[in-house]
Amino acid sequence: MSTQTIERTTLTHLIHNENYCRKVIPFIKSDYFSNRDEKIVFEEIEKFLEKYNSLPTQEALSINVDNRKDLTDDEYQKIVELIGSLNKTEVDFQWLHDETEKFCKDKAIYNAVLDGIKIIDGKDKQRTPEAIPSILSDALAVSFDLTVGHDYVEDGLNRYDFYHKKEDKVKFDLDYFNKITKGGLPQKTLNIALAGTGVGKSLFMCHVASSVLMQGKNVLYITLEMAEERIAERIDANLMNITIDDLHTLPKKMFENYLTKIQKKTNGKLIIKEYPTASAHVGNFRSLIKELALKRSFRPDIIFVDYLNICASSRFRGNANVGSYFYIKAIAEELRGLAVETNVPIVSATQTTRSGFVSSDIGLEDTSESFGLPATADLMFALISTEELEDLNQICVKQLKNRYNDPTVNKRFILGIDRAKMRLYDVEQQAQKDIVDSGQEEDEVVFDNTPFAGKGKKYEKFSDLKV
Repeated sequence: MSTQTIERTTLTHLIHNENYCRKVIPFIKSDYFSNRDEKIVFEEIEKFLEKYNSLPTQEALSINVDNRKDLTDDEYQKIVELIGSLNKTEVDFQWLHDETEKFCKDKAIYNAVLDGIKIIDGKDKQRTPEAIPSILSDALAVSFDLTVGHDYVEDGLNRYDFYHKKEDKVKFDLDYFNKITKGGLPQKTLNIALAGTGVGKSLFMCHVASSVLMQGKNVLYITLEMAEERIAERIDANLMNITIDDLHTLPKKMFENYLTKIQKKTNGKLIIKEYPTASAHVGNFRSLIKELALKRSFRPDIIFVDYLNICASSRFRGNANVGSYFYIKAIAEELRGLAVETNVPIVSATQTTRSGFVSSDIGLEDTSESFGLPATADLMFALISTEELEDLNQICVKQLKNRYNDPTVNKRFILGIDRAKMRLYDVEQQAQKDIVDSGQEEDEVVFDNTPFAGKGKKYEKFSDLKV
């Protein structure tokens, strides 16, 4: 079937087949029609549907076209003749659906290629060449979604199966993180740690990356702040359970023995990739993942991006005249899109605002540069350090947003921290009992300013701490 024929066939059934029209009209765009006459007819069909919520007749289309002021007499005559030729015919619905889907996909790809040429030629001032892979990817992803929603009664048993289906998650080696996520990080999610400079964002990510590797999973660690060797150094210290200082004086033979033990304990791989600060975006990460799959047969089970604020956006140029809110929000949305595309959880981090640097009570309002970031994240939590906590070799975690569980349960909890060995660890239960973790005694859920110990018993070391 030629393109010309499928375009005419599509227009015919848009005005004669309501079931077909309702299912395909959301996916068809006017620029899919190469002939201007056909494009105008489609636009009039679309306008009529939107205004009257019913299919237009050929007579109604002809009248509406007659009311247009942008047509010459010859153009009007051709369009009226086209409308008159759109007579009802009987065809197989599935065949029609499949042919229309193919038509839309082919046109989307063709238009994407044209857009790419415009960008390369410098005729598109809004987008850079880095946007081309995303444009092509969107075009290739064009498909008809024929689902009309979840029927609460009819689909009840399917819903029951969903409730009892064991979700594939990436587990933590930290009890409270497993509690608040109901067993680990689900696939297709974006998870953000919020902390001030030097508090432990990279330490947290290196620790979790190390623990996931030892679960036998593949880990991709993208760093835009530190060199690959520095990240590897931290992971070495974590897995070998020695200080970074001792790592530098370790005899070569002993180092080799450590590596051999690690290799025997896991089937997973850890790839660390460094990019210059603010130079790389999701397009670069996507290309890296494809290259790793081709050259090393490596497919990540989890991705770490260290860290979000110093990524670039594939949507905007680095010097684009956009506010930080939109820029950082765009980066977060692109990362979450990558998580969905690759079917893995992504873990990243963001800086606090200046006030958050010195605050012992960090909330969503302390997110640096963009409040749009927490709106995109599935899980967001603050890492809080104070002198009192440092003296105890501890760090406080405060939930800020949680799509996996009730964020008011275990809203705050304590972790042990060994900065010399780049490790986190669970602490005794007594330390957890000394903080408000139920959220039931708090009036505010999102922005919490209550005392650390709430109305309960206060731990001596935490008496002046507000979280």
